[in-house]
Amino acid sequence: MSESTQSRPVTAHPATAQPTATEPSSPDAAARHRQNNRMLVVMLGAVFMALLDSTIVNVATPTIRTDLGTTGSALQLIVSSYTIAYATLLVTGARLGARNGFRTMFLFGLVTFTAASLACGLAPDPATLIGARVVQGVGAAMMMPQIYSMIQLRFEGAARGRALSLYAAVIGLGVVVGQVAGGFLVSADLFGAGWRPVFLINVPVGVVLVIAGLRLLPQGKPAKPKALDLPGLITLTAALLLLVVPLVMGHEQDWPLWMKVSLVASAPVLVVFALVERAVARRGGAPLVPAQVLKTPGLVSGASANFFAMAGYAGFLFAFSQHMQSGLGESATRTGLTFAPLAIGVATGSLTWQKVPERFHRPMIATACVVAALGYLGIGFDMRGGGHGGIALPVLQLVVGIGMGYITSPLLTVALARVKPSDAADASGVMTTTAQVAQVLGVATYGSVYLSAADSGATDSAAHAVFVTALLVTAGALVSALAALKLPRGNQA
Repeated sequence: MSESTQSRPVTAHPATAQPTATEPSSPDAAARHRQNNRMLVVMLGAVFMALLDSTIVNVATPTIRTDLGTTGSALQLIVSSYTIAYATLLVTGARLGARNGFRTMFLFGLVTFTAASLACGLAPDPATLIGARVVQGVGAAMMMPQIYSMIQLRFEGAARGRALSLYAAVIGLGVVVGQVAGGFLVSADLFGAGWRPVFLINVPVGVVLVIAGLRLLPQGKPAKPKALDLPGLITLTAALLLLVVPLVMGHEQDWPLWMKVSLVASAPVLVVFALVERAVARRGGAPLVPAQVLKTPGLVSGASANFFAMAGYAGFLFAFSQHMQSGLGESATRTGLTFAPLAIGVATGSLTWQKVPERFHRPMIATACVVAALGYLGIGFDMRGGGHGGIALPVLQLVVGIGMGYITSPLLTVALARVKPSDAADASGVMTTTAQVAQVLGVATYGSVYLSAADSGATDSAAHAVFVTALLVTAGALVSALAALKLPRGNQA
């Protein structure tokens, strides 16, 4: 059975499809509902594990450096190599899923990620650890885009909105839990293993998810697999590498000339990619990013709004974490727990936004961007005078979290609502890559602003740095609000 036509046809505008997840209209629909829920648990478990790994290692870096005797540049590669591989290969992963089957590529990515986690945990030297981290990123890039695509094709109407809401909630929680879990695991020093359980914890979880995925994920291949578009893959990967590598490593390496050249070169290479895609389309091929996908109402505006929202979210989390640990001297575990109200807010918003009538979704998203902006601004003023922020800080974190919860989930739903089933993989690649590059760019830009201001040597420089960063993130959230106003009215055709 084709993955693009499983069980029953998927309409071109699934926002209007019935029955919903909450009201299965027949025994077959009820069985499908149960199967989809089990499948969603497997996919969200994989999302959580991949996101956890992007942050959990940060807490372990001092112990890794001592144990393996790494240099500063090697330590930076241990942290960033995962993100570099992940961000640059997401679109490739989406196309491979459309070509070889979403289930096949999801399980391949999950097995690769799990095996690489074992290699990370057993790594005897920095070079082995860096190489294993790259393979982890490759596995995550093969796995993550398939989740969007399977949600697009297996869930309809309210069920799809609920699945995307849970997806966004897991993203919000994964970032925070990664920091807390990393602190606990390193501090516990399980079996005298030091930092290694940070990676080894993925192994039993990954094995369970692989076994469950083999049983629960739908089988089959796409009815009309698309060609690989090798020229597009090469040029897009080159452009993303030229952009992402300097952004991830620039501040640590003090921005050498080659990184500046790389950043500048990424723009013309992106232009070359666009020209290559046009040429592929003229020849009747299957471009990596088809023009008809970008013309889908709501996709570009939704991706733009999500880009600025996620860049600010990731950048502020990084800067505030640095401020708590370096500026205020808090432990990694305490820092992670400080973000608990934010995670609660994200989860709350992600799981309740569907109660808002559909005709209000566009103004709701724009309003949520403004709410998040006010939360960021409030945190900046609260921390400006130095100290830990007092009782206002958790309240403001909660405000930011609720705003983000009312942004990310509905943005995904609205942006993907009118995507045709045949274009689901390509659309998921665009959305996933946009969000991931946004996070990399957010950490690089806002993080550099914070670190530069904090290192200025001025009195209360750390407090001033977090204030300036908050102002810039606030501005980005307002840009996200403007982009959200370009979304189509309602999700229906």
